[in-house]
Amino acid sequence: MGLLPDSELDRSPGWTLVRDIAVLQVKLVVDGLRDLILVPASLIAGILSLSKMKNGKPGAHFYKVVGIGKQSEQWINLFGALRNAPLEVVEKDHFGNTDIDEIVTRMESFVVDEYQRGGVTAQAKERIEKAIAALQRRRNKEQ
Repeated sequence: MGLLPDSELDRSPGWTLVRDIAVLQVKLVVDGLRDLILVPASLIAGILSLSKMKNGKPGAHFYKVVGIGKQSEQWINLFGALRNAPLEVVEKDHFGNTDIDEIVTRMESFVVDEYQRGGVTAQAKERIEKAIAALQRRRNKEQ
């Protein structure tokens, strides 16, 4: 008999926990490296998407990177060890039903409301629009 259990059924809960701890550490490193790559890749792809606008529609570069990121997230399965957790741990909902996308949507609504009222965000919108227009002018000059 070797050092490793022959099957999941032969593993003690202690061995399973040790394995889950080790695997999580590896996954955290892989996830961190992925994020380190995705930060500049998504920014570059976003700029490319904006600069490749046709008929008012941006290019697909950014969303292709997002798709790759989602696939890699599923592949890494960072928190897969939860399958071995006791039910009382898995069932707890520490963050409620809200996610970051919902929080961003709420913040965006606030900013839009402020803009419509003529607040400070109108200046920010103008600057962003000028930056996008400059990118498009540069692209048109290069063609």
